[in-house]
Amino acid sequence: MAVLLDEEMAMSKYMLIMRGTDESNAAMMANIEELMTTTGQFIEDLVKAGVYVGAEGLDDARKGVVVDFGGEVPVVTDGPYGETKELFGGFFLVDVSSKEEAVEWAKRVPVARGAKIEVRRVPGEDEVPEIGA
Repeated sequence: MAVLLDEEMAMSKYMLIMRGTDESNAAMMANIEELMTTTGQFIEDLVKAGVYVGAEGLDDARKGVVVDFGGEVPVVTDGPYGETKELFGGFFLVDVSSKEEAVEWAKRVPVARGAKIEVRRVPGEDEVPEIGA
């Protein structure tokens, strides 16, 4: 019983992954000043709540490369991988008590209509399988 309570009380990290569309990204860029202000306030709220771990945005996917391990040797190609309708544009990392709490924070992320926030738990070090075990 004590172990169960400890597990329930433990904080977990969740990544709130920002997934925009061409349309939502264009809308956000059209109002970049407002977006920066509301994002700054959102981060301030996360910090005040004691759940902020980190946040980063990503550069344009067209400036990246993809290393594909589908064949015998890795193949490098320019530009985004797969569909460009929904690209991973950045993330917030929070340390919260439950998935439900992470979802509540995700609902508050400042994004344009049409964007999505994917919520995924980050496993702790004790959950990673040991090599050779």
